[in-house]
Amino acid sequence: MSGKVIAITGGFGILGEAASQAALEAGWTVVAIDRADAPRESFPDGAHAMGGVDLTQAEAAADLFNAIVKKHGRLDALLNIAGGFRWETLEDGSIDSWDFLYTINVKTAATACKMALPYLKAAPAGRIVNVGAAAALKAGMGMGAYTASKSGVMRLTEALAEELKSTNVTVNAVLPSIIDTPQNRADMPDTDPDIWVKPADLAAVMLFLASDDARAVTGALVPVTGKV
Repeated sequence: MSGKVIAITGGFGILGEAASQAALEAGWTVVAIDRADAPRESFPDGAHAMGGVDLTQAEAAADLFNAIVKKHGRLDALLNIAGGFRWETLEDGSIDSWDFLYTINVKTAATACKMALPYLKAAPAGRIVNVGAAAALKAGMGMGAYTASKSGVMRLTEALAEELKSTNVTVNAVLPSIIDTPQNRADMPDTDPDIWVKPADLAAVMLFLASDDARAVTGALVPVTGKV
């Protein structure tokens, strides 16, 4: 894996840090990207941090990937982790939540994919791995805006995989259930977190899909649901 470069959006978050750590251990050069200006103290040593990036802006995303390739010489994989969540019913919630979640979940992924694509196609084996949601297979109450946006990520994954079948780039997505994070533990104190997906376990699946061993997999939506 020596010499390969992986870009991870949402790289300063819990899952982003886990993915960065897994990639470092696998020998990747890791570039962690985030809208936040700086990572937390738990940010993995050895990863390159690029903060203050708004991936909803095409020009900013284009500049970002150009800078990555200029510094590191190549780009082999993109993990699109950037995104967010809101639980609210349609009746009591804000209609603006639909635009907000579309923007941070779908638009960020689409923009990053588009701007990274020329560099991924130039790599020997380009990889894109997106994050959908198992909940988007059948939405529950209060999950309309969130699951609609994650369904968009899943359709983006399928469509782009078909678009790129004649190239060296594969496109897949993971569909996690609840991820074991401090925020989820605080929000759901009465639930046993042992049944949730551990960030490191989800990161391991994403890194497999980014690896050479996953060359025969494209357009897949891979459930990673722990014991829920």
